[in-house]
Amino acid sequence: MFVNLFFTFRDIKYRSTVAEMSSTVKPEVSELSIPVPWGEIRGRAWGPEHGRPVLCLHGWADNCGTFNTLIPLLPKECRYVAVDLAGHGLSSHRPAGVLYTFPANVADVRRIVDGLQWTTFTIIGHSMGGNIAALFSALYPEMVDALILLDAYGFLPTDQKEIPKVMRQGMDEMLQYEKKAEEKKRVYTYEKAAERLKAANPTLSERSVHTLLERGLVQGEGGFVFSRDLRINFKNIVRISLEQSLEIQSRIQAFVLVVLGDKGFGATTGPELYPRRFASKLLQGYHDRNHTVVTVAGDHHVHLNDPEVVAPLVSDFLRTKVFSQHLPA
Repeated sequence: MFVNLFFTFRDIKYRSTVAEMSSTVKPEVSELSIPVPWGEIRGRAWGPEHGRPVLCLHGWADNCGTFNTLIPLLPKECRYVAVDLAGHGLSSHRPAGVLYTFPANVADVRRIVDGLQWTTFTIIGHSMGGNIAALFSALYPEMVDALILLDAYGFLPTDQKEIPKVMRQGMDEMLQYEKKAEEKKRVYTYEKAAERLKAANPTLSERSVHTLLERGLVQGEGGFVFSRDLRINFKNIVRISLEQSLEIQSRIQAFVLVVLGDKGFGATTGPELYPRRFASKLLQGYHDRNHTVVTVAGDHHVHLNDPEVVAPLVSDFLRTKVFSQHLPA
């Protein structure tokens, strides 16, 4: 597969506010594009081309900009590639009639690493990206040497009795969407778009809002429109139970680091979405296999809002678990 590299911001104009907020990103950052059957997966790359490979996967409705503040604080000898998952950021939306599911995202990860010609690598995943990363690590254990979950448990189990209802809801949402006439995307001023993102994610700092909007907006007629596919809002119809999650978790062979925010996902989601028994069972599974689970002061986006809190933990984990396992090139 061909990987195309070109300069960041080459074909997209953003307001000066965004440019100022992204000025902290180091100049050696490059934009990349990986072809997929329906278009392209876009992203950014940091570090030496032949450095130790690290793939970074963002959370739901975010984009690869979520790693802009963290990656510059991590070990310089790695090649970090952060991608916009399908339907997010600047990546192509899935074809009409195709649902967004975790297995589809896992297949995309395989397409991405094949395009990068990586055979063994580390994955850093935030939230939804962590769930995709854990599932990939279980299905392709020989390819992942270390797995870092940022405010994610690696799986999103559903009560077995609720699975049929959730599956039907996701299908119905898609079918109803398809019956509507082509909807024109709402156009915003940059300021209004920032207000909307902040309202939807109140824990995001002002800087973080602008960082995510850098790839979360595209210029349209009369203003800006959000770049993400509206279909990512529909219920994910591929659901697994806690028991299935634990079985899949047991297939992970990589070293695992889980970094949770004390005001993050587990603390803020309601019991109907993520019962504490699910979280405790999954965390116990990591503990039983001698993996590392750490809680830090921060919210769901602590890695983006306060990267200085997370970076030392991730850096130490990479040095002790990844670098020490490989002989110098």
